[in-house]
Amino acid sequence: MAVDWSRAAGTLVVAPALERPELLAEPVRGALDALSAADAELVGAAEIDPELADTAAFCAEYASPLELSANCVVVAGKRGGEVRHAACLVLATTRADVNGVVKRRLDVRKASFAPMDEAVRLTGMEYGGITPFGLPADWPLLVDAAVTAAPAVVVGSGLRRSKIIAPGGLLARLPAAEVLDDLARPVG
Repeated sequence: MAVDWSRAAGTLVVAPALERPELLAEPVRGALDALSAADAELVGAAEIDPELADTAAFCAEYASPLELSANCVVVAGKRGGEVRHAACLVLATTRADVNGVVKRRLDVRKASFAPMDEAVRLTGMEYGGITPFGLPADWPLLVDAAVTAAPAVVVGSGLRRSKIIAPGGLLARLPAAEVLDDLARPVG
């Protein structure tokens, strides 16, 4: 079963992700290798200018619709001296409700975005390229329901020099994924 990456891809040249392993961070390659063959075929990868990895610049340069780009952010909170992490996947037109939904899900007093160096170290991915594929196995992956409804969305590849395109429904089936209706809030 093929997926139509074209609308989300804009002007990107997309190839099946497993045919372009050099465009994937090591933990991302491992996660894609672990997918069923049918699911792996649904995932595309495309090379980009690493200076344009940030969502707004990427969408503007490559004519990829902002509403078909998803941001994966690492959140941390503490409870009883224990640091708890989660990844949140929301459309680029929204922001994760970190101090509401995420804080309650992690059962912490306060949640915030993890510092850049910590997120990079714990994920094995580059900042600006963090993706829902290949995250630490013990982290919940909180996915906004709007992401899962998209026919295809652009996410990071673990590297700043490339992007992954995958169906929203596949992202909902990733290990540790939890789909939440109220995870995201509109920007502005």
